[in-house]
Amino acid sequence: MLHPETDFPDLYVNDGQLDPQSTGLLEATCPRTTPMAEMRHRLERDGYLYLKGLLPRADVLEARRKYFELLAPTGILDPRTSPIEGIFDRSQDATDFPGFGTGRPGTGTTTSNTFMTLALRAHAEDWYRNDLCKHPALIAFVEEFTGWGKSTWALERTILRNNLPGNPATGVHYDYIFLRHGEDSVLTAWVPVGDIALNGGGLIYLENGHVLGKATERHFTGKAKAAGLSEEEAKTAFNRHMMSSGMLSQDPKHFGKEHQHRWLVSAYEAGDVVFHDSYMIHASTLNHDENGVIRLGTDLRFADARGDWDTVRPALLFDPVLP
Repeated sequence: MLHPETDFPDLYVNDGQLDPQSTGLLEATCPRTTPMAEMRHRLERDGYLYLKGLLPRADVLEARRKYFELLAPTGILDPRTSPIEGIFDRSQDATDFPGFGTGRPGTGTTTSNTFMTLALRAHAEDWYRNDLCKHPALIAFVEEFTGWGKSTWALERTILRNNLPGNPATGVHYDYIFLRHGEDSVLTAWVPVGDIALNGGGLIYLENGHVLGKATERHFTGKAKAAGLSEEEAKTAFNRHMMSSGMLSQDPKHFGKEHQHRWLVSAYEAGDVVFHDSYMIHASTLNHDENGVIRLGTDLRFADARGDWDTVRPALLFDPVLP
């Protein structure tokens, strides 16, 4: 069903259907025609920068093909389709294929255990770790956009996650929650690995969410200092007082209404990249793709290697349970 006031299909999150009045469209930017200064301004103003076609479409789809070829032995794919399509076999139990970052563990079945093993293995594959995560077009853009140049550091902790039709979606969070042992200047690049329909489980961003994220951080930090916590204690206390999954909330609909902010949504295409800052609040929709297309995307993070980073702590390494 399309809503006339938005032309959006019904969009669902973990706690129900988003009201059409509470949603809007992400503003897309063309990296080839938009001046670099304007793109920097948009990230600072909006907390995100949604770039269309930054990466070669064929290269992104090649990563998608290899991912689903690796996962095919689990039975996740409709046998009548090709791996690059990533179509879920609806005769399977979707809970056997949990998405990282949803706070839902595997079911313990042989299928689920095999899937978790292979999904983790994908992170170490050369086609992902190097060809996609460190794609020359991506690195070159970040180097120029940030001004970090050759000091640009692609953090090894990345998360390649799927979102199957029928499975829970990612809850509400901002990235600094998980990168607290370092500066807040980390830049995240969310890369959809394949086309994602508007109702296909893609990321959604809270309008002016970076302002609210910073205010949330300041509020808690102030309370921590008033309570006499040391700087080191304050860094981790916030996480301990949140949900076990590290989310601000698992309920985007309620969160948006509570703070009176709209959720900004979009369909995505292979080759698109959305950059967002460390405080930008985001989540994802449930995957209601009519064709059963599995949403696949990855979170990549970049930093200035000249900054004050704690290279020992696992916050800078891959951890599949984190968003």
